[in-house]
Amino acid sequence: MNLYKIHNKPETLYDQRYKLPEVAYEEAIYLDWRSPDLEQYIMKDAGWAYWYARDIIKGRWPEAEQYIMKDPEWAYWYAQDIIKGRWLEAEQYIMKDLRWVYKYADDIIGGRWLDAEPYIMKDREWWDWYKDTFGLNN
Repeated sequence: MNLYKIHNKPETLYDQRYKLPEVAYEEAIYLDWRSPDLEQYIMKDAGWAYWYARDIIKGRWPEAEQYIMKDPEWAYWYAQDIIKGRWLEAEQYIMKDLRWVYKYADDIIGGRWLDAEPYIMKDREWWDWYKDTFGLNN
């Protein structure tokens, strides 16, 4: 399908393609350098912002952290791969998804996550995994 033939303003299609975070990320990868013009679109998607920080910036991206931290999965990956340790500002969001609570405690904290235990206790299956992992079944 040729979108240029059916679009009422075909000249705008080229510029608007970068508003899709994955397209902006792919363009940045192709360029292999930071592109501030594309960052405004990439940073608003937690997943693509993580990949951009990891692959292009190769470190923390403070401007995007407000978006990344609100997604428990990408906050976990950002803490593990970019920060390489606890990300205290994101922990309140990570606590919203028990899978990432468990992984964060095990992989990043390396032990019990006392602040998250009241949340994980509410789910019997995750609580059993957690107790087994951290030796709380005594």
